[in-house]
Amino acid sequence: MPTSAPEQDAPPAVIRKIIHIDMDAFYASVEQRDNPELRGKPVAVGGSRERGVVAAASYEARKFGVRSAMPSVTEKRQCPDLIFVKPRFEVYKAISLQVRAIFAEHTPLIEPLSLDEAYLDVTENLQGIPLARDIALRIRETIKTETGLNASAGISYNKFLAKLASDHRKPNGQYVISPEMGPAFVETLPVGKFHGLGPATAAKLTALGIRTGLDIRRQSLAFLQQHFGRSGAYYYWISRGIDERPVRADRIRKSVGAETTFVTDLTELEPMTAELRPLIDKVWRHCESTGKSGRTVTLKVKFSDFEIITRSRSLLSPVTGRTDLERLAVGLLQAEMPLPKPVRLLGVALSSLQHLDDAEPQLDFGL
Repeated sequence: MPTSAPEQDAPPAVIRKIIHIDMDAFYASVEQRDNPELRGKPVAVGGSRERGVVAAASYEARKFGVRSAMPSVTEKRQCPDLIFVKPRFEVYKAISLQVRAIFAEHTPLIEPLSLDEAYLDVTENLQGIPLARDIALRIRETIKTETGLNASAGISYNKFLAKLASDHRKPNGQYVISPEMGPAFVETLPVGKFHGLGPATAAKLTALGIRTGLDIRRQSLAFLQQHFGRSGAYYYWISRGIDERPVRADRIRKSVGAETTFVTDLTELEPMTAELRPLIDKVWRHCESTGKSGRTVTLKVKFSDFEIITRSRSLLSPVTGRTDLERLAVGLLQAEMPLPKPVRLLGVALSSLQHLDDAEPQLDFGL
């Protein structure tokens, strides 16, 4: 175990009231709501093809170990009675907007994380309700009444703990982590349960003998920064139950991307290029609809053995046309040919987004 450090004083903080709302098994619950024959049965939203990937699973399916982002063929083995349903993203988006309107009745400080979850700062709320737990309860009841769907909620004094709290009573529940409870709640938490800390980081912490929040708390800030860079300071403070990140109602999307899994593995440039084009179309449609583009193009490649590589190219100013986006994305792919293994999935993304009106004229670029 690395050398421990004495406790350091926490930075001054305003006691806030943060709620994390998470719709329960959102996509699958919508499908069960709209089709009574699916209720009480294991449902997976996503492709049932051998190469497909499940986007969401009902709680009945989760009992068999079915999880999102796993290959459909694997999940079918785990749950032979699994029912696959084609996703209806326009329906999910419409319900998400309906739920967000319910949030807006209580606070303007809403930070959506995805279609099915968001942070709310209700330190000062529009209904004059003194307790955040009562606000969360009212929001959940309204969601149920207006949509027929269940939501879980976590209530705490910061975003990190609110997220942990919403997971603590799922499904269809809520939990409060008060300032007095925060540090003790975190110290018993395995590092693999820390929100925002991925499997690779958890493995690195474990290799250093750090297995719980208390183990992290025993490390000096310098030690954590040495091993984890800028993230080290974040781990240092959340291990003490401290997270000063505000709820950002103006949260800016930093990237846009699309990817696809193939029916059969690909090895040749031409068919892979053909698969990239509709992804490029989708990304550029988003750019046109928002008036934004990005300076960094990233190609994602997943091989048949599930190894993933990414390759990026950054420019001085944003990509200004779909043709240029294709030239960059395909150029990144060409530079890797021949690839060492068959390819299962390709993806393309644009990041460092900004309004095209704010961009300097695009310089000519070559690969």
